[in-house]
Amino acid sequence: MPSINQSYIQSRLILSFGDSDQFTLFTELSLDASQVDLAQFGLKNELIPDICLYEGIHQFDPRKDSSKRTDMPILVVEILSSNQGISELMNKFEAYFALGIKSCWLVIPPNETITIYFPDKFETFGYKDNEIIDDTLKFRIPIQKIWG
Repeated sequence: MPSINQSYIQSRLILSFGDSDQFTLFTELSLDASQVDLAQFGLKNELIPDICLYEGIHQFDPRKDSSKRTDMPILVVEILSSNQGISELMNKFEAYFALGIKSCWLVIPPNETITIYFPDKFETFGYKDNEIIDDTLKFRIPIQKIWG
């Protein structure tokens, strides 16, 4: 169950990613992870990140829709809510990397931190940093846009 802080930070992040002609953002999008056995990560058969970032622009088609997306995003964001554990999200990150996702952001609202995980390393950004930098995607966001 999402929390108020989780919802607030999710909306701030979406606004911070901005309107781009390079990426499309989705929220609460179900990813078809059938090509990987999620049980090895202690997960069920579906992954639904808080935010997904895809390369390119999605063309809206009111006549065509789907409940899952089969291609994987380049970035996912998970925002820790008061009823989640970090180990659960870390298991999801392992699954995301197995699916080919390049960058996973873990947002922890009570600490005002964002840790960006890559398959082989991670980097943490906090309220004392000026911006969040995702080197893999060459993406930067001023940190005050997130925490206000």
